[in-house]
Amino acid sequence: MKIYNSMGPNPKVVRMFAAEKGLDIPVQEIDLMGGENRRPPYTEKVNKSGQIPALEMENGTVIAEITAICEYLDEVGGGASLIGDTAEERAETRMWVRRVDLNIAEPMANGFRFAEGLQLFQDRVHCIPQAAGDLKQIAAEKLTWLDGLIEGKQFIAGDKFTLADVLLFSTLEFFSGMGQPIAEENKNVLAWYDRVKARPSAAA
Repeated sequence: MKIYNSMGPNPKVVRMFAAEKGLDIPVQEIDLMGGENRRPPYTEKVNKSGQIPALEMENGTVIAEITAICEYLDEVGGGASLIGDTAEERAETRMWVRRVDLNIAEPMANGFRFAEGLQLFQDRVHCIPQAAGDLKQIAAEKLTWLDGLIEGKQFIAGDKFTLADVLLFSTLEFFSGMGQPIAEENKNVLAWYDRVKARPSAAA
């Protein structure tokens, strides 16, 4: 297998997930800043959508989208599952992943693309600069909402570390340094963040 990698929170999700699974997967760096992912040969041979990361399997098949990649690695990687061992656990993990992705990661990412990242993204995706502030506010509000939901929990989905934790940590780690810090009143999220940051996989 091989991971097509770059800077940013999405590739970090895959690297951190693989590290948690104990998988040592070769990495090929793609120049995101230079737009290598938006032109051939990447768009012809790897991912036609021009997005990073992507995972190339041993038979040459390439899959993209971080959730799909991580679920595949969870199934083939052996060891403890980061998705769940039962149908109920898997459903719960996927529920939290969905909540984190739609409510926090997506508005945070677009808030960045339409503001701090505008120069990089304005010729690559449809940007709405006037929406940046509102998107960042939505993400901040939903992070406070999540802070209440994880009261008394060790991790996002409960006592087990899951893909939901990997996704949220990778998102907050990147965007907290890009104009979207974690509010001090979100004590539960801050304590959770410190617990996850202490894991070896956080350095992936």
